[in-house]
Amino acid sequence: MPTALITGITGQDGSLLADFLLAKGYEVHGVVRRTSSLERSRLKHLYIDPVIYKKSLFLHYADLEDVTVLRRILVSIKPTELYHLAGQSHVGLSFEIPETTSNLTAMATLRLLEIIRDLSSPPRLFHPSSSEIFGEPIQWPQTEETPFNPKTPYGCAKAFATQMVKIYRASFGLFACNGIMYNHESTRRGENFVTKKICAAAAAIKLSHQKKISLGNLQAERDWGFAEDYVRGMWLTLQQAEPNDYLFATGQLHTVEDIARIAFSVVGLRWEDFVEVDSSLLRKSEPVKLVGDASRARNVLGWKNTVSFEQMIHAMTTDELEKQSAIKS
Repeated sequence: MPTALITGITGQDGSLLADFLLAKGYEVHGVVRRTSSLERSRLKHLYIDPVIYKKSLFLHYADLEDVTVLRRILVSIKPTELYHLAGQSHVGLSFEIPETTSNLTAMATLRLLEIIRDLSSPPRLFHPSSSEIFGEPIQWPQTEETPFNPKTPYGCAKAFATQMVKIYRASFGLFACNGIMYNHESTRRGENFVTKKICAAAAAIKLSHQKKISLGNLQAERDWGFAEDYVRGMWLTLQQAEPNDYLFATGQLHTVEDIARIAFSVVGLRWEDFVEVDSSLLRKSEPVKLVGDASRARNVLGWKNTVSFEQMIHAMTTDELEKQSAIKS
């Protein structure tokens, strides 16, 4: 059976990818930090299953800075595919911890590239790049050929990592690919992301657990898609005969206000009655019109979006309502 190694397996994308690959018959290995709390992880449904855990799913403790341990894991399990999803992925937080963001997002990718170039049978590598590499783009929508122009520390770190993947592919013949991933959400999204924050708040306010929600720029626009679609794109990228970079996006822009409107409508409330604007939550630099053209992914990979923005926010809000109702009872 094919063998995959996923860094960042406990995150939204990592856990969804683990589900996807296991369903396809893969042996899946995941890298987790020693401090990760598995009891509350998105993998609980897998590691409590005796048919799966330590049979087709294996977890390994390692830190992205520990090259020796990462090399040992790769040499030991000899994965055919490596999905490097770990890193500091919160854009707003990257302004507060730029060095950590650069270390975990940029340098960690370079360390992995250096390790696999020395392996006798290097795995195929997928690196999730980000729309943040474009920052203030010169064209709309963006494509794989749009020049980088990051406006955030996270975007800058991702631009470095993305270019390194290109260099190592060209210079050392690695099957190394970038997936330029525009914002993508699911019920497994972390609490510090605005989509989850709004959906959770709408549910909490409906249940009288919370009175208000404070947000920053309500007119901030993003190209938001469904995470499971993007995870499928990761896998498709590594199944091709030749390595290449692909952009994954919906091609549609929505605002933070749109999220609030849909989420609160799901619970039968007017968003205007509960949303407050807090200027302290405004970003120091806001990317402009990050909207992607996924034509290459559609034409070459056969990839497509299957869930609309409205359906996604509806599902996330309903999930939060069910979870919070269960806790209350």
